[in-house]
Parts: sequence; C-alpha cells; structure tokens
Amino acid sequence: MAQDLHGEKTMIKSMTGFGRCEVAENNRKFTVEIKSVNHRYLDVNIKMPKKLNFFESAIRAELKNYISRGKVDLFISYEDYTENHANIRYNRELAAEYRKYLRQMQEEFGLEDDIRVSTLSRYPEVFTMEEQNVDEGELWKELRKAIQGAAESFVQTRVAEGERLREDLLQKLDGMLGLVDFIAERSPRIVQEYRQKLEERVKDLLGDAQVDENRLLTEVTIFADKVCVDEELVRLRSHIETTKATLQEGGSMGRKLDFIAQEMNREANTTLSKSNDLEVSNCAIELKTEIEKVREQIQNIE
Repeated sequence: MAQDLHGEKTMIKSMTGFGRCEVAENNRKFTVEIKSVNHRYLDVNIKMPKKLNFFESAIRAELKNYISRGKVDLFISYEDYTENHANIRYNRELAAEYRKYLRQMQEEFGLEDDIRVSTLSRYPEVFTMEEQNVDEGELWKELRKAIQGAAESFVQTRVAEGERLREDLLQKLDGMLGLVDFIAERSPRIVQEYRQKLEERVKDLLGDAQVDENRLLTEVTIFADKVCVDEELVRLRSHIETTKATLQEGGSMGRKLDFIAQEMNREANTTLSKSNDLEVSNCAIELKTEIEKVREQIQNIE
C-alpha cells in the first residue's frame, strides 16, 4: 500500500459519509449532523435555526477544510437554556398612554370604567421579553467546535469507505489487465488462422494450380491491419496502470479517474469494433462491462 513521507498509508475518500457531534457548554447545546452523497462539485445545504444564520459564511468556509466534493447536508440544532431567565421589560409610558385614551373614551361615550391591571397588561408592547445579549464570539467558538467534531467523524467514515473502494477497484483493474493480456495473446493467432483458412479456401478453388503467394500475402496483410488492436491495447494497459498508481497515491482524484475511465471505454469500444473473432469479442465485451463497473465506483470518489 502506498505511504506518505511519514510512513502513513495515503487515503482516498468516498463521497458517501456521515458524522455527528454534540457540544454542551455555558448552558447551551449544539448538535451537528453531516451526511453526503456523490456530486460533481461541492454542494452544501445547511438547515439551522434562524438565529444562527449570520454564521452561514463561516460555516461554509469551515466545511471546505474537510470536504472538496459531494452533495452535503448539514443539520444544526441549538438549545439555549439561559433563555429561561429572560428579562421582562415593563413600558410604563406606553401603559400610561393606553390608560389616558381609555379614560377619554369613557368620558366621550359615557362608558363604565372597567379597566383592570390584567386588561391593561395585555395591550401590545406594555410587557415585552428583553433578549439577553449574546456573545457572538463565544457562540461561534462553541458552534465551530461542534462542526469540527462532526466533520472529523464524517471524514473518518469517508476514509473507511474510500479504502473499501480502493481495494475493490484494484482487484477489478487487475482483472482488466488479465483481459487485455488475453486479447494481446490471442490477436496474432487470429491472423495465422485467417491465413490458414484463406490458403485452404484458395486450394479448394484452384485444385492443383499454384497458389499466388504474393496475392495471399497482400490479403493477409490487409486483414491484419484491419483487426490490429496493438495500439488500443497499449493505451488500455497504460490507462489501467495509471489508474492503479493514482489509487495508491491517494488524495482527491475522482475527476481525474473519471476522465481516464472514459478513455479506457473508448479503447475497448475500438477493440470490439475491430474484432471478427468470437473469443476476442467476448473478452472485449467483458472488458467494457468491467470498465463500466469501475466508472460507477469512481463516481463516488472525492
């Protein structure tokens, strides 16, 4: 397995992951959950209480330290236990205004003065809840701690899934090399068999007459050029080895590997189109099938 300069195994990450963290400090509790699936780019969707909206830019910037690709859903819940001690503000001036106009109405319309304290207290803004000032710096420190904890857990699941992907992909790529080797070994024999069949057919037609070797050689050469897949196999083998090396290097590689897989598929298609041999055709079809499987898995690599 590839190693970095410190001797540690390099990592690849799946774009599928989940992480969760809870931070409870200073009579406040933050719960952060992160989950993701594959996506061509980084697409972050944040669901959180409105009172935390002013942290959105900082949250997105923090997530970029942990994630480069994927469709990410971030859920934040927030409980502030200090809100139970919120202050009530009594607006005496406003209450006096209400009382003044109620008395005026009583005199003008000859009504009974039935205003009680409980009645007056229900009028708008006589009593208001005064929100306590929140230290935004302290709040962000606690929220960031929860985000970092969830993100680290999230990355661990991505790395574990990425390692499983790497092992499976390496096995598939080795199997593809075996298919390429089979086609490379089989191809020269196809030309030989064609020459032999052509000779037999000409002899059947001409009987004892002399076979024109030059004409025969020309036909065989034309056929050989038509079915030759040497260049395609060289490029296929190179693409497979490059993919294996990239998987061993680790890091963010999904886009690069997807491009290489497209190139592999193109070479396999050309190999199949040139084939007039059943064994080679079956092998090329199997190769295309394996390339498609590899490409599907590559879609989930960051």
